[in-house]
Amino acid sequence: MERKQLRSVKPEIRIVGIDDGFFVPHTQGKCDIIGVVFRGGYWFDGVMRTQIEIDGIDATMKIADMIKNSSHYGQLRIIMLDGVTFAGFNVVDTLKLFEITALPVIAITRKKPDFDDIRRALENLPFTEERWRIIKNANKIVRVVTHHGEEAVFMQVTGVEVGVARKIVKSTATRSNVPEALRVAHLIASGLTTPLM
Repeated sequence: MERKQLRSVKPEIRIVGIDDGFFVPHTQGKCDIIGVVFRGGYWFDGVMRTQIEIDGIDATMKIADMIKNSSHYGQLRIIMLDGVTFAGFNVVDTLKLFEITALPVIAITRKKPDFDDIRRALENLPFTEERWRIIKNANKIVRVVTHHGEEAVFMQVTGVEVGVARKIVKSTATRSNVPEALRVAHLIASGLTTPLM
């Protein structure tokens, strides 16, 4: 699906916020991935779910399939990720995700990523260089203050201008310093511990 370049931010812009659920680090198995659809920062529209391998390499395709197979796909305008690593170091290739879904990607973290620590952790995993390449290609880190007096968050953007992404993040962070779609995705994902049948 070809989409026009996103240049303006409507109050009811439809966003899917994505976070991972509980998992035991350094084990084999699967981890829940939850996508929560919001209109702006106020209206909850739905939930989607998939699973990925702990420390695997399937996050990009599983998330892309989850979004494209959702009934919400046609209305979505932005994908928001809780960082670019899920279920340990299952890394999302934001450029590939953008290319597959035709949706801009904004990856948000509460703390500025420590690339030295990440690099060291990757040395213990297969496909080290591929994972590192994806992480380094996720574009520059931009600091965003969503609310006066609150801690800043950090974003990496793909497929959208930084200024537009900043407006989206600020306008949808209605109840905390992170956008509401991500906050609710975290709450739901944290409560899920059962595997898909």
